[in-house]
Amino acid sequence: MTKISLKFDFANGERLGPGKVDLLEQVRDHGSIAAAGRAMGMSYRRAWLLIDRLNHMFLEPVVVTQLGGRGGGAAGLTPFGEDVVACYRALQAKTAAAVADDLAVLEAALRPKAD
Repeated sequence: MTKISLKFDFANGERLGPGKVDLLEQVRDHGSIAAAGRAMGMSYRRAWLLIDRLNHMFLEPVVVTQLGGRGGGAAGLTPFGEDVVACYRALQAKTAAAVADDLAVLEAALRPKAD
């Protein structure tokens, strides 16, 4: 099955695509930037830099963090962060629906994968 992947290059130079949205979902699911990064096979530093970029690209932050202590730090999506994820996924679904017929034509013309 073909997957639709969207990347937005905004007029202000910022970018939003599947990797950043996946990272936001991992933060939501794991409650930690470090755990989200590990789940995606990236370093904590890379994950933190991406989250920091996301927090500064919009007027509102998308992730809120709590400093570590005995049990370690925590992170979660803000309500706006949840909206960003939902909006991106909705755009992805609408795009997939809009191109389904044309995509089926291309898929039908593909050479079968060799085993």
